[in-house]
Amino acid sequence: EYMHIQDPDQKRWIQERMEGVPTDLQKDEQRYVLERLNAAEAFEKFLHTRYIGQKRFGLEGGESAIPLVGAILDEAARTGIAESVMGMAHRGRLNVLVNIVGKSYSEMFGEFEGNLDPNTVQGSGDVKYHKGAAGKFCGFSGLEIPVTLASNPSHLEAVNPVVEGLARAHQDLALQKGEVDDWAYAVLPILIHGDASFAGQGVVAETLNLSGLKGYRTGGTIHLVINNQVGFTTNPNAARSSFYATDVAKMVQSPVFHVNGDDPEACVRVGRLALAFRNEFRKDVVIDMVCYRRFGHNEGDEPSYTQPQMYENIEHHRSVRKLYTEALVRRGDITMEEAEKALEDFQARLQVALDETRSSAPPKITELPPPPAFSHIPKVLTGVERSILDAATEALHAIPEDFTVHPKLAKQLESRHKLYADGLVDWSLGEALAYVTLLEEGTDVRLAGQDTRRGTFSHRHAVLIDYKDGKEYCPIEEAVRAARTASTGQPYSQRSLSTSSDPSRTGHSEADANLGRFAIYDSLLSEYAALGFEYGYTIGNPSALVAWEAQFGDFINGAQIIVDEFIASAESKWGQSSGLVLLLPHGYEGQGPDHSSARLERFLDMAAEGNMIIANPTSAAQFFHLIRAQVHRRLESSIVKPLVIMTPKSLLRARTSRSSVDELTQGSFLTVVDDPLADPSMVERVVLCSGKIAYDAIARKEKVGAQAVAIVRLEQIYPWPAAELEATLAKYSKATEVVWLQEEPENMGAWSFVHGRLHSLIGKQLSLTHVTRFSSGSPAAGSSALHALEADDLLARSIDSKSS
Repeated sequence: EYMHIQDPDQKRWIQERMEGVPTDLQKDEQRYVLERLNAAEAFEKFLHTRYIGQKRFGLEGGESAIPLVGAILDEAARTGIAESVMGMAHRGRLNVLVNIVGKSYSEMFGEFEGNLDPNTVQGSGDVKYHKGAAGKFCGFSGLEIPVTLASNPSHLEAVNPVVEGLARAHQDLALQKGEVDDWAYAVLPILIHGDASFAGQGVVAETLNLSGLKGYRTGGTIHLVINNQVGFTTNPNAARSSFYATDVAKMVQSPVFHVNGDDPEACVRVGRLALAFRNEFRKDVVIDMVCYRRFGHNEGDEPSYTQPQMYENIEHHRSVRKLYTEALVRRGDITMEEAEKALEDFQARLQVALDETRSSAPPKITELPPPPAFSHIPKVLTGVERSILDAATEALHAIPEDFTVHPKLAKQLESRHKLYADGLVDWSLGEALAYVTLLEEGTDVRLAGQDTRRGTFSHRHAVLIDYKDGKEYCPIEEAVRAARTASTGQPYSQRSLSTSSDPSRTGHSEADANLGRFAIYDSLLSEYAALGFEYGYTIGNPSALVAWEAQFGDFINGAQIIVDEFIASAESKWGQSSGLVLLLPHGYEGQGPDHSSARLERFLDMAAEGNMIIANPTSAAQFFHLIRAQVHRRLESSIVKPLVIMTPKSLLRARTSRSSVDELTQGSFLTVVDDPLADPSMVERVVLCSGKIAYDAIARKEKVGAQAVAIVRLEQIYPWPAAELEATLAKYSKATEVVWLQEEPENMGAWSFVHGRLHSLIGKQLSLTHVTRFSSGSPAAGSSALHALEADDLLARSIDSKSS
C-alpha cells in the first residue's frame, strides 16, 4: 500500500522496485534463509518438548520473522548503519534473543531451569520473555552489527517510545563525537508488533506521530507486525474498525508492505526493500507479515475454545520450514536429506547446551534473599562561584540589538535583571542558572514537554520569539559561553544560535567542544509516548540531564504506564537505571479538580528500595541545588535515580519563593527547611508541611501571632529524611505536638506515606495529628469560593489555636 503517500518521488521509488523486478534469491541466499528457519523452528520445538507447559510465547507460525529481521540487519550493516535498537512484546522474543541478538542457549536454558545465584539475586527480577539483551548480529554478508533489544513489560506497545528515545540518544552522541557523518546511519530503530496491539494501542499512533518531529525524529523506524490474526482470544472483527491492522500507519504516510509469512523469500525481499526506503527517505516503514499462531496465546492456553475452525486448519498446516524445504527440493536447490540433517544438527547443539546448563547449575536457593540494601542518598555540594552567576545572568538579559522582545516580556525580563542586581533570584532565573552552570561544566541538558520553551505559566521563556519577524533566540546558549569566560578567563566568540534548527543534529564548534549541548522542545500533545521517549533517552545517554515537564502535574496520569513499568520499577526488574527528571506543576489555587494535584500519593505508593527521589522544593535556591544535584550525585557517587519534582504554579512569581544570590553560591539542596523565625524556647507545636502551603501557614502564623508554632518544610519526601527531621525536631524541646498539614484531601497527598514514619520518628514523646481536606474522590473543590473556605479552615485548625 503506497497510493496514500502524497510525495510522487516516494511513490515512483516504490513502483520501480516492485514492478517487473526479479524476485528470486541466489542459491546461497536460499540456503541461508533455510538455515535461519531451521534455527527458529528447532529452538521453539526444543523448548516445547523440554519445558512442557511453561510460558514462552513461541513464534511457531511466524518463524519467517527471523530471516526477515536478519535481512534488515544484514542490509543495515552492509549500508553502513552503526547499530540497531529493537523493541518488541513477548511473542517471539525468546527466539529473537537467541537467533538475532545472540543470547546464548545456555543462558536461556538457565532461566527456564530457574537457576539463580543466591549471591547475586537483587531486586525483583522479571520473567524471561520481558528481559532485554545486547549482542551482535552477523548475517549473510558476514558483517556484524551491534543490536540491543530493550526490556519491555507486558504492556505490549509501551516500549515503542522508549526505543525511539534510546535510538535518538545514541544518534546524538554519535554525531557529537564525530563517529558518523549522517545521523540517520548511526542507529536503526526496529519495532516488532502484534496485529491486535498495533491497531488497538493508542501509544502506537503517538509514537508514529513522533517520527517526523524536531527533537524526536530518528531517521525512520522499521515496524514489523507479526500478524497472527488473533489477539489472545479476540478475532480481528472485534479488535479493530480498520480493514488492515496497519492502517494507523497511513497517518504519517508510511508505505505498508503486506507479505505472506509462509513465503520466507518474499519476507527477506520486503525486509531489504523496507530498509532501502527508510534510508532513502528517512521515514517509518511498516511490514505486515500475515501468518498464524500455532498454539494458544501462551503454551498453556487452549485456542480452539474461541477459534475452533482456525485451529483445525492450523493443526493440519505444514510449518513454514517444511513448506520452504519442499519448495527448494522441488526446484532442485537442496535435497531433503540435507535439509533434515541441518535441522538435526541444530537440535543436537541445543541438547548439548541444555546438558551443559544442567550440569553446571548452581544449587537451588532454599531461602528468601535478604531485602535489597538501600543506602541513603548522599548530599552533594552544588554551589557556584558568584562571578559565574553574574556573567551568566548578564548574558541571559543581553538581548541582541537586531532582536525585538515582546513589550510585556521585555518588562518582565528587565524586572528580573534588576532583582538580581538587588541580590535576589526568582524561580525562573534560578532554573535558568541551574541549566547554564551544568552546561558550562560539560553536561548536556535536554528539556521537553507541552509548551515547555515558554512554560505553561509564562515563567521560563528559554526561547524568545522576535515580536516583529518571528525569528528565535535562545539566551541560555549565550549565557553558557559567558559563564565559561568567567570560569576560565578565556573569552569565547559570541554567536547567536537559533533553536529553530535541531541543536543535537549539529556538531559543536571547536570553541564549544567541551560545553554541554542545550536542547529544549515543545512536545506533541502526548504524555504516554512523550514521557516514554525521554525515559529511553536517559537510558541511551545517562550522562545528560533529561527533564520532561507536564503542562499541569495531573497530566502525568496519561503516562502512568511509563511511570509504573519503567520509571518506578525498571531498576528492580532489569537493573536499568534512569536519571529522568519529571517536572509536575502542583498546588491548590482554586482552579478546580483538574490541574490542582500532580498526584503525589501515587509516586509515594511506588517509592521503595531507593528507586526514586520525590521532592517538593519551595524556593528558587532549593530548585537550583536540586537540579544540579541530579548531575553531581552521578558524578561523585555514581548514583542515578529518577527525580520527581512537584513544581509550583503561583509560587513561580511569589516574593516568598525568591532566594538571595548568596544561597546559590554555597551549600546544597536541603531536605528539611526549618522555621528561621521560630524561637525554640517558645514553640509548643511543630507544623510539618510540604510545598506552597508552608508559605500560607507562615503568613497565618505572623497574622495571628502564633509564636508557639514552628513551620517546618519537608522539601524531600522520599527518600525519607529521618535524620534531618529528627535533628530539626530535637531543637524544639518544649514542643508537645507535631501536626502534619497538607492541601490535599486526607486520602491523597503525603499523609498516608508520612504518618507511620512520623510515629516511628517521634515515638511517644510528642502527639501526632494531621490537618487535611476531608477524604474525597475528587482532588479539589470545583468552586473557588469553596476552595478559599477550605484553605482558611486548614490554616485555622493548624495555626490559630496556638496564637498569642
